[in-house]
Amino acid sequence: MKLFLLQLRGELRKLFARRRTYIGYGAFLTLELVILWVFNLDKPRDEMGKILSDAGLEVDHYYSALTVTYWMLAFSMAMLGAIYLALVSGDIVAKESEDGNLRMVLSRPISRLRLLAIKYVAVLVYTLTFVWFVGISGYLMSTIALGWGGGLFVWNYDLGVFSFFPEVATGIGRLCLATLLLSLSMCTLSSIGFAFSCLRIKPAAATILALSVLFVDSVLQMLPFMAPYREQLLIYRMSNWVYALENHVSWAKVAESYTFLFGLNLTLFVCGWMAFQVRDLKT
Repeated sequence: MKLFLLQLRGELRKLFARRRTYIGYGAFLTLELVILWVFNLDKPRDEMGKILSDAGLEVDHYYSALTVTYWMLAFSMAMLGAIYLALVSGDIVAKESEDGNLRMVLSRPISRLRLLAIKYVAVLVYTLTFVWFVGISGYLMSTIALGWGGGLFVWNYDLGVFSFFPEVATGIGRLCLATLLLSLSMCTLSSIGFAFSCLRIKPAAATILALSVLFVDSVLQMLPFMAPYREQLLIYRMSNWVYALENHVSWAKVAESYTFLFGLNLTLFVCGWMAFQVRDLKT
């Protein structure tokens, strides 16, 4: 186990030494600034105020850093975050195969399964830290712009979630729980990119294929005749992190969705391992 952790540390050091790893961090910092600027414009503020007023909530209290952070995560991570997670996960194996580094690595006494396990865990660590970076930086920037305090207002029409938390401590706790579940949801996208990265394809192709799976699933979810099967679609399951923000958490729905995602992640890793196991890396 100690040797595995040492190898994982080396893999993480190699991962974070690449410049492309930090593209997503810079993009999200820019996006957060843009979102804060938009939320401070008169028309968006009036629209949000109208929604809060219609719900019988105090505008000044719920137009807060917590509410803005929730909207940042809800509207940006599913699409923009997916791009950068697919970029890193699709690159993790395919790039080293393209550069010829895998032949040198596998010349040492290490199995292909162990090599992939180290790389997969490194991708998951990156995914978790990336989502938490977006959540924490978004909240800090929102606090600077809107001030400390205020409640948390959550509205998701598709999942039927409408809730509010007047106390700051309760809102922060629920937002942290939601961020944890969101980071676990995004691990599924990273698992898809990782599985494609194990194939004999270019890193860009692995990234595009991972995003294609996500976009096809998005299109299917928008089709009216797919409504009866919506709960079987990937994005619906990944979006169930929002249930952590209900006034009374639906733990059964959360457990069902994340059991499904865990099984899918394990299946994707096994498929990627089987494809990589039969590859000829000498030619």
